[in-house]
Amino acid sequence: MTRVAYVCADPGIPVFGTKGASVHVQELVRAWRARGAEVEVFAVRRGDDVPADLADLPVHVVPVAKGPDPAAREVAQREAAAELAERVSAWGPDVVHERYSLFSTVLPRVGGGHEITTILEVNAPLIDEQRDHRVLVDEDGARRALAAQLAAADVVACVSEPVADWVRGRLGPDVDPPAVVVTPNGVNTDRIRPVTPYPDGDPVVVFVGTLKPWHGVEDLVRAAALARVPWRLRLVGDGPQRAALEDLAAALGVDLELVGAVPPEQVPATLEGALVAVAPYPDSGDHYFSPLKVYEYGAAALPVVASRIGQIPEVVRDGVTGVLVPPSDPAALAAAVDRLAGDPAAARAMGAAARELMERRHSWAHVLEATLAPVPVPVA
Repeated sequence: MTRVAYVCADPGIPVFGTKGASVHVQELVRAWRARGAEVEVFAVRRGDDVPADLADLPVHVVPVAKGPDPAAREVAQREAAAELAERVSAWGPDVVHERYSLFSTVLPRVGGGHEITTILEVNAPLIDEQRDHRVLVDEDGARRALAAQLAAADVVACVSEPVADWVRGRLGPDVDPPAVVVTPNGVNTDRIRPVTPYPDGDPVVVFVGTLKPWHGVEDLVRAAALARVPWRLRLVGDGPQRAALEDLAAALGVDLELVGAVPPEQVPATLEGALVAVAPYPDSGDHYFSPLKVYEYGAAALPVVASRIGQIPEVVRDGVTGVLVPPSDPAALAAAVDRLAGDPAAARAMGAAARELMERRHSWAHVLEATLAPVPVPVA
């Protein structure tokens, strides 16, 4: 049996959390297990929202010391990753599959030969994100760590083509380049099933995600105020914008149902009764992501109204599985939702097409096999 160590040294991502990154970790673990592998996880945060099917998953945790000093936190991240590498080596895996995090050098510490297959999974240009949106003290150290990881990786799996370009621009000139593959996100079509038809009354339009500016939820609330066809808005998630969004909805007279954050296994229930799902990303310039919510909406057989940015047009086929709109345009968003809310039969047909596309092309098994295409990892 192939032994796989999945590593996540990012202190912002608990293995058993509710955010999209945690779902990503869990689904890749499931995909490896479905392939017949023995999987153990090595991480800096465990989390408490443990799905029943992963209750037996061994998770080795080396916590990152907390504190107000950013420089000290960066040192703590580096030290925690080094200890994780020791634990991975002691376990003796055949494959090390690591989610890229700042300052980790697990792959060069445990690889260094051809006995272990090493995979680096890159989901965002973290150095740029940390520098531009948070605080990055030791940027040179972060760059050195990334260079070491890339040099040690057999495969670098990037969530989008812009992320792959970012990675290629950081490959050192004196190393054999790894295979760089683009592996967008996927969805568990067993966990998320088609929703039941919405009940009598106004159609429900649903959004799932963190209530932060880069998800464009304010535009969605403003769109609801501009609607010419009756529909109700359901927000599933929590975050720093929650109070402001509630105030905005009240001021605009929007009928808002705010569910709050739920663990991943409860997401399907929050989609029940909806007719349309929305991904209203603003025109922020950061279009490198592969939004999990779009795949989950499709798996639920919901048509998706989404911003025409980044990778989204590759997943949402305009007029077939959903409707694409200009970003940061509440009026266009309202018109697109009105179109589907006013024609439930057309909305359900688009939703059925979305479900078929998710089953055919976007399972997590498909994501994992695309990752492994350049390297020989036998099926157990």
